[in-house]
Amino acid sequence: MTDLQLLEVKNSWSYLIFQPKELSQLFYNKLFELEPSLRILFKGDIEEQGHKLIDILTRIIARLQKMEDVEEELRALGQRHVSYGTKPEHYKTVEQALLWSIEHTLGSRWSEETSQAWKDAYRIIADIMMEGAKMSVSNIPEVAK
Repeated sequence: MTDLQLLEVKNSWSYLIFQPKELSQLFYNKLFELEPSLRILFKGDIEEQGHKLIDILTRIIARLQKMEDVEEELRALGQRHVSYGTKPEHYKTVEQALLWSIEHTLGSRWSEETSQAWKDAYRIIADIMMEGAKMSVSNIPEVAK
């Protein structure tokens, strides 16, 4: 990511953080619209899950320019998501739902530059999480696979 993209993500997040409930509701509604089968992966309260989503995004975005500070946390998150039933193809659906939700929450503040910056940020985050997921899968004994 370029410095301008980092700034774009951080600036837009500074607006989004004041609308966490709206953002998370839009995200989960869109996610389940795009892929209804994902609903069963969420066993708990979806509002509480929304708080977790906003919290992790806030921590990551605060450290985007120094991702090594959160890489282990993201790998561990990817590993946990395997146990929830997350598959590699779900990351694309999550990307679509997240970008759509951010765009609709930002409204007129959304631009082509904002879109590209968030796509690049998401790709970095998802790639690290998928590394963790692969580590988790590779640790499963062959008999259990």
